[in-house]
Amino acid sequence: MRALVLALLLASPAPAQEFFTLKGHGGPIMGIAVAPSGQIATASFDNAVGLWDGAAPRWLDGHAAAVNAVAFLPDGGLVSAGDDFTLRRWPGGAVLGEHQGKVMALAVAPDGDTVASASWDGTIGLWPLDGTPGTLLKGHDQGVNALAFDGARLFSASVDGTVRLWDTASATELRQIVRHGFGINELVLSPQGWLAYGAVDGVTRIVDPETGTEIADFTLDRRPILALALSPDGTRLAVGDGEGYIMLIDTERWEIAADFRATLRGPVWALAFSADGRNIHAGGLDEALYSWPVTALNGDRMAGEEPSFLQDPDSMDNGERQFARKCSICHSVTPGSQRRAGPSLHGLFGRRAGTVPDYRYSEILDGSQIVWDDTTIDALFDLGPDHYIPGTKMPMQRITDKDDRADLIAWLRHATAGGTE
Repeated sequence: MRALVLALLLASPAPAQEFFTLKGHGGPIMGIAVAPSGQIATASFDNAVGLWDGAAPRWLDGHAAAVNAVAFLPDGGLVSAGDDFTLRRWPGGAVLGEHQGKVMALAVAPDGDTVASASWDGTIGLWPLDGTPGTLLKGHDQGVNALAFDGARLFSASVDGTVRLWDTASATELRQIVRHGFGINELVLSPQGWLAYGAVDGVTRIVDPETGTEIADFTLDRRPILALALSPDGTRLAVGDGEGYIMLIDTERWEIAADFRATLRGPVWALAFSADGRNIHAGGLDEALYSWPVTALNGDRMAGEEPSFLQDPDSMDNGERQFARKCSICHSVTPGSQRRAGPSLHGLFGRRAGTVPDYRYSEILDGSQIVWDDTTIDALFDLGPDHYIPGTKMPMQRITDKDDRADLIAWLRHATAGGTE
C-alpha cells in the first residue's frame, strides 16, 4: 500500500515556466490540487479525478456525479468530493464521509490527521483519517462554499455572506469574522497572517483574520469571484472570476501584478499554483487544464473550441438549441462516451437504458426495462429525470413546453443516428 501511495507522487506534468495543457477529461474542470512534487490532480464535471503523470492521466473513478474538489494528503494519497454528497479517499476510492448536499470544498488540517469538507447542506464535516467517525459543524444559515485551516482553528465561508471561525477540537464556533452582504465563494489564509475572500458580487478583499478589519480591496467590475489561489510563498494571490479573467495580486506591495482574460468565453472555476510557484494552473468550461508561467500570463487562452452550450442560440434550430442547453455538457451524439458525465447518445433510439458499454451507470439503471424512444424521452423531460427514474445521477431538469420536447426528440433522432455532430 505504501508503494502504491508513493507512486502517486512520481512525476511532475511539465517543466515550470512553460505554457502547457492537460487534456483528457470529458467535462469542465471544477477543482485543481498540486502535490509538493508538482504532480497535479484535477476534479471534473465528468465524475472523475485525473491524476497527471506527464501528459498521460490516471483516472480515479468512483463518484456518481460531478467532482468539485480534490486535495492531496501528506502520505501522497488524495481526497475528492462532489455532487454525489460524498468524500472519497484514494487509492481505493473508499467513502471517507458523506453530507446531505453537494460538497464544494476540502481542506486538510496542518497536522494531516483530518480533512474538512464544505457542503451546501449548510454543514462543515470534520473527517479523521484514522477511520473514527466524523463530526458535523452547524451554524451557517445556508450552504458552505470554502474552508481554510489555521492550526486547530478553521475558517469557513458561506452563501449566507459570513466568514466564521471554528475551534475544531471542541467543534464549536468561536465568532463571525466577516458579515458580507452577498454570498462568499472563496477563502484563502496566508502564512503571512491575512485572510482573503471572494464573493458573488465581485468583491475581492483582504482582511485581518482575527477582527475582519480590511487590509486591502481589489474589487473590479467583474463578478462573481469563483476561484482564489495563493502561491506557496504567499507573495502572489490569483483571482478567477465569472467573466474569464485571472488577476494576480502582489501581496508584498498590495498591487495588481497582472490581469489577463484567460478564456474565450465563460468563467474560471479553478486555480492553483505549481509547487514552485512559477506557473498558474486554471480550469473552466473547456475540458482541459491550462497552465501559464506567472511571468508571462498572456497569449494562449482557454477553450480552443467553443462548447455547444455557449454557441449563439440563434445559429441553431430549436431542437439543437434544447440539446445544447440541457444535454451537451454531459452527452455526445457521436460514438464513444469520451469520459463525459453521461453516456454517448449515439444509437439512442431503440436502445435499452443503462447499456452503453463504455459508461459506468448508477445501480438504479442496472437491469432497467426502459427503452429509449419518442414516448420515453418525452416522459423523461416532461416529469424530470429525478421523478421518471428516481435515484438517477442525471441532473434534475425539465423541458416543460411540449413543442420544445418534440423538437428535441426530432433533432435527437437525426443526430444520434449519425446525421450530425
